[in-house]
Order: sequence, then structure tokens, then C-alpha cells
Amino acid sequence: MKTELYTKAQIDEAAKQIQLGELVSFPTETVYGLGADATNDTAVQKVYQAKGRPSDNPLIVHVADVATVEKYAEPLSDAAKKLIKQFWPGPLTLIFNLKPDALSTHVTGGLTTAAFRMPNNQATLDLIKTAGIPLVGPSANTSGKPSPTLAEHVYHDLNGKIAGILDDGATQLGVESTVLDMSTEVPTVLRPGAVSIEQLEAIIGNVVSNKHHVGLKEVPKAPGMKYKHYAPNAQVYIVDQPSEFPEALKWAGQQPFLVGLMVTDELAANLTLPANVELYSLGTDVNSASHLLFAALRHFDENPQVKAILTEAFKPEGIGAAYMNRLDKSAGQRHFGDDR
Repeated sequence: MKTELYTKAQIDEAAKQIQLGELVSFPTETVYGLGADATNDTAVQKVYQAKGRPSDNPLIVHVADVATVEKYAEPLSDAAKKLIKQFWPGPLTLIFNLKPDALSTHVTGGLTTAAFRMPNNQATLDLIKTAGIPLVGPSANTSGKPSPTLAEHVYHDLNGKIAGILDDGATQLGVESTVLDMSTEVPTVLRPGAVSIEQLEAIIGNVVSNKHHVGLKEVPKAPGMKYKHYAPNAQVYIVDQPSEFPEALKWAGQQPFLVGLMVTDELAANLTLPANVELYSLGTDVNSASHLLFAALRHFDENPQVKAILTEAFKPEGIGAAYMNRLDKSAGQRHFGDDR
């Protein structure tokens, strides 16, 4: 099919495609999502087909109001209401127990829970309201690849596979939302994001923060917990300390292929790069690095001569926890020096 590029003035056209059961990518403050009618089982199945996504990987339901969540979920706790008041619309996804048979198993991954989010992007909120239905919205990329932060990234991966892309420019944050499971006795962070552990605990008290992976036979309750994610074709290596970069670049210079380098400007200024190393700036600090991470990985993915990528690490605190979570998965947990 032909993939249309919609502007914000064409939201009615994009919403019509959603109502017809087609797929339309939408912008959020985190990354671009792949939208489909969450109540249309056939449309939801198209999402898995377009992305090449495993069928047991649940989808986040995007809403424009709390009433929609209450339609499908069990009654919300006081803690959940406090979080919604503080962080919605915004980069926080909440997992709730569902009313019986409320949503398709293709949305939930066969679980009795579902994840909900209200994105902080007016174009997408308008799209949801105009369509009149909640939208599933996994990242709009080929499954396992770096998430899209520009409409161009979506077009690169899904052109001809989806009806359209609602273009609202670059996303603001660049990493996906924090996922907090509210169906457990103690709220549990299943995926770190822009809303930090400290911010959550300031609102509702203690949360569990170390459950980011599941085993091969377990069904994940949130995206990104089981399968390799965010990975370019080249092998990514995490360089844990700035002092390790001279040795890492020495190794890079000995390779018979191009090596990508992703570091902040301050670190780059103190490095001598071999001729076969290409630099991609991560900006000034962990905030800009988080914003640019997926764009940088995609940049190197476009050059088949790049066979390895060396990437700067940050302390896993605040937004750094989200950055390191995504980087760790893109690298398959490989750090420079692990096999040397």
C-alpha cells in the first residue's frame, strides 16, 4: 500500500484510516508509535505483522482521557489516581488489572492486565479524540531495531506496510516511557524512562525498580523485557569509563571496517580518532544523549560498512537509567573488554 505523510491539518484523514482498521504512525513526546484501533482485533494483528513483532509481546494502549482507562480497567487505586494527576499526559505508562474480556488477547499478550498511557503530544491526543477509540501504539519500527524519533525513521522501516504517518517533527525525549506495574502488591518498574524512580516514590512511596527482564518462557507484562531491542546491524559495545576509550579506539583502529563512535562533546574533544572511526555527537550530557541515542544508532545502521559501535556509558540514575536500559539492550549486554 502507499504510505501517506499526514500533517497536523490532516488529522481527520488519519483518524479515518484508523477507523477503517488501518495502521497510522503517530508522534509522542518519547518516540513515534504505530497506531491501530485497540478494539479491532484484525487491526491489532496488523501491527504485529507490520513490525515483525512476537505475538506474546504486549502492546501499550494510548488514550486521550482517564474515562477510557476506567472503561476497560478494574477500579483505579488512589495511588494510580495520584500518578495520573501528576504525570499524565506524559511519559508514564501504567499497567492495570482488566475487567473480564475487556480487551483482545492480541493487545494484552494473553495476560489479564494491560498497559495504558496518555501521551503528551497534542496532535496525537487530537487523533485519538477524532478517531473516538483508544490506540495501541508500540514503537513504529521494525521489531528489535532502534525506535523512531522522526517521521523519516518510520518511513524508512514501514513504508508500504502502513497507511500513513502523522508527522510532528522530532520527538522531545527520544526514549520510551517509564512502565510501572500497578497490578502488583508493590508497584514495580518494568521499564525505566523519563519519569524516574525518585519522582514516582515522591508521589506513592516505595516501588520495586529491578524487574526489567523476564526469562525466555515467561510472558512479558511490558514491551522490551524479553527480546533483543533497539539493535542496529553493527555490534554495539558499551565503554564503561572515559579512561577506557583510548584502548577502545586503539582496538577500533586495528579493525578492517568502519567503527562508529557515540560520545558527548566534552569526551570527544579529548580523544584522537583513527581514520576508520566516525563520530556521532551525543551532545553535552546524559539528557541530550538520551534524546539522540536512537537517532545515532539509526545513523550508523544506514552505513553497512560500520560493523561495530563504541558508546559512552552514564550512571544509571534519573534519565541515565532509561539511557543505560536501552543501550544495554541494543548492545546485547556487551561491554568493551568483555571478550578481549
